[in-house]
Amino acid sequence: MFLLPLALLAMQETPPPDIDWDKEFGVEEEVRDPETGELPVDPYEQSNANAGARQFSGTKMAELFGGQDGIRRIAERTVDLSREDPRIAEIFVAHDMVRLKRTLFEQFCYILNAGCDYTGRDMAKAHDGMGVEKRDLNALVENLQQAMREEGIPFAAQNRFLAKLAPMSKDVVTR
Repeated sequence: MFLLPLALLAMQETPPPDIDWDKEFGVEEEVRDPETGELPVDPYEQSNANAGARQFSGTKMAELFGGQDGIRRIAERTVDLSREDPRIAEIFVAHDMVRLKRTLFEQFCYILNAGCDYTGRDMAKAHDGMGVEKRDLNALVENLQQAMREEGIPFAAQNRFLAKLAPMSKDVVTR
């Protein structure tokens, strides 16, 4: 009874070590854009309306957030904290971190009225099929709050910004 499987195993040939298995199975390597370092995405209509919220009027919020430099640090730190967060790290594994950090910065920068345009997809399309739950979004918001605290953003300004972002949850949370 055990001899047949052993005989079949012994008869199998070891594949040559120089086989390109990706090519063999038609796996295409994604090539990053040489200028941006981002992976390619399917075309979509770019619009500031995709940012998911209206801009603050005036520049006071942008100033409180440290202008574009401060906003960039907050966006990047939020992504880094989220990638390290065991509650939600798995969500970020298959994503292009270069693009995510850029578009999150643009979104925050646009909403805070710091002189940026948002070039990312709308929130529903960007999160389609990800299976984001309310607890996942809560963890992300906690990481954003930590990033804002580390940057010294006043508590009232943090709350005003979070209030702008909160309505997007209906487009992000899908389960």
